[in-house]
Amino acid sequence: MSYLVAALYHFARFADYASFRAPLQAVADENGVKGTLLLAHEGINGTIAGSHEGIGNVLAFIRARPELAGMEHKESQASKMPFNRMKVRLKKEIVTMGVDTIDPLKSVGTYVEAKDWNDLISDPDTIVIDTRNDYETAIGIFRGAVDPKTKTFREFPRWVAENQGLHNKPKIAMYCTGG
Repeated sequence: MSYLVAALYHFARFADYASFRAPLQAVADENGVKGTLLLAHEGINGTIAGSHEGIGNVLAFIRARPELAGMEHKESQASKMPFNRMKVRLKKEIVTMGVDTIDPLKSVGTYVEAKDWNDLISDPDTIVIDTRNDYETAIGIFRGAVDPKTKTFREFPRWVAENQGLHNKPKIAMYCTGG
């Protein structure tokens, strides 16, 4: 059997996220979907796996919430179930930065379409920063990209504060595993 793996995150104002935990867990369990989903006041993040139908049902359930309706996801296949159980967890942040003053719905740059990425990073007025953690950057990075050498994304705000001199170009292109 082949399993569909869905990686997702969506920033949204989600005031009653805690009340969504139990119903989301139940829908995932009913559909044989396993993995981890994080819920916070700022949205949803996670990776889940299951049958095509099961994943479709869980994603439809999530998108039925108005604040999560625009959520996108990425898919891959697995020959065996990559997760042992389903966990829906309540968190303070869906992407842990540890900076209370950051609002991911206000402090956001311009998303770049994949077809435009190479042109952006080839521009000499652009600095490219790889925001992934150390085990992901060990696989490889874009030529010329700056590697902050962070073990977790929580370290990234401190790295930015300590490296203000690097940001002397008019454009900054950052990338991570999620997009």
